[in-house]
Amino acid sequence: MTRAMKRTLLAIAVFVAVMLGTFIWFVASWDPTREEPVSQIAAEPARSSA
Repeated sequence: MTRAMKRTLLAIAVFVAVMLGTFIWFVASWDPTREEPVSQIAAEPARSSA
């Protein structure tokens, strides 16, 4: 394996690790009491233009 291939694979591994870490942090720090549930937001009825 060449040095460029190793650097590329290392960069990909670091990227995946960062993405996984930020996702875990997001889920672990999620506070459901501060956000409205998306499934319970009432949509306004459509208004007719007549």
